[in-house]
Amino acid sequence: MGGTAVIALGAGIFAGTRITSPADAIARTAAPEASEVTVPVELRTLNSEVVTRGDVTSAGAVDVTPETGGLETPPIVTGQVPEVGAEITEGAALLEIVGRPLIALAGELPMYRSLRPGMSGPDVEQLELTLDRLGLDPGEVDDEYTAATGNAVAELFERIGYEPPAPDPQAEAELDAANDAVDQAEDAVEDAEEALDAAAPGPDGAPADEDALEDALDDARERLEEAEAARDEAAAAAGTPLPASEVMFVPSLPRRVDEVHVRRGGQVDGAVMSVSGASLVVTANVDEADYELLAVDQAVSIEVPTGEQVPGTITAIAEAEGEGATGWDVTITPGELTPEQAEALRGQNVRVTVPIESTDGDVLAVPLAALTAGPGGESRVEVMRDGVAELVEVEVGLTAQGYAEVTAVDGTLAEGDLVVVGDGGEDTDDGSDE
Repeated sequence: MGGTAVIALGAGIFAGTRITSPADAIARTAAPEASEVTVPVELRTLNSEVVTRGDVTSAGAVDVTPETGGLETPPIVTGQVPEVGAEITEGAALLEIVGRPLIALAGELPMYRSLRPGMSGPDVEQLELTLDRLGLDPGEVDDEYTAATGNAVAELFERIGYEPPAPDPQAEAELDAANDAVDQAEDAVEDAEEALDAAAPGPDGAPADEDALEDALDDARERLEEAEAARDEAAAAAGTPLPASEVMFVPSLPRRVDEVHVRRGGQVDGAVMSVSGASLVVTANVDEADYELLAVDQAVSIEVPTGEQVPGTITAIAEAEGEGATGWDVTITPGELTPEQAEALRGQNVRVTVPIESTDGDVLAVPLAALTAGPGGESRVEVMRDGVAELVEVEVGLTAQGYAEVTAVDGTLAEGDLVVVGDGGEDTDDGSDE
């Protein structure tokens, strides 16, 4: 009995050590008393920046639609079909239609009519400015299409290996007739001169009527001058023309071929290709807050999909237009790109970073959560020193990247000091931790 009692007592004591009351269990599993959450003061460089994304496109896409209404035969493509990605330069053939080139020239006015000597207008002036820029001599640059203009046009075609456009047949016929008239007038002058030189006394010894012969010579010379003037006028009219079907003016060159809608042997029906500026632009959209920080000519950094950073410049800022549009559209022109970078950027949506402000090297910085406002509106941080909180008034400089530049005004603050950013997680009214 005694042994049994001892065993029972031991079992009871062991069981008692394993049994926990609900109150004890709660006490043992309760969270420890909240303490201050601190982080060290850092020494770092702060950069304020606007970060957005933009679409990369080619500048100024244009559809190339040749004027084929003046052709006497169906507009069949006979050659010079470019490949997508090819570069079109000024003075080069965009395409060949019925054996004739379609030449690319830079200008705002479209080629809305065929030009020939004797015509005038702003389109003639644009043509002469273009010819002069290409090193061809159109004579005096004005709005008059002269024989010199036609000669420069002829040289333009010869440069790319094509015969110049043929003059108007009627003008050529009139020039031939004018040349014949000059030949006849020259013969008449020659005959009148010979008659005067051969003048001799009459049969009765009377002197020849030299006055009449001289008058006849003067008349012949006058008719020659008139014939030569008519010949010069006819020659100008028979100068090299410029058919509307053989030139395409686009706003700027060079350009890149984006799409080709025709093939050799096919017939032209509408746009034959789409060309865009060889240069790239990035278009981003920002809200009002970021718009206030941006300006034209501001430098930016563009992230290439390969991971490289390339420089760029803001070239335009305009309020977004269109149905449902909001914010501001920012146009960015990349700096000089390698062919590989340009190809990697084309058609992509890329990250754009616009530096706004930066500290001059490393400064003391604390998280924004460490800043509190004093009773007078002054900024301050709470520094833990040997377990005791000390309020230090600070002057706040640049804020960026979740940090603020701080300088102690009342008290001391140094790198590594622990500043309070939270109270350890007291429950808020909404049940979340602060």
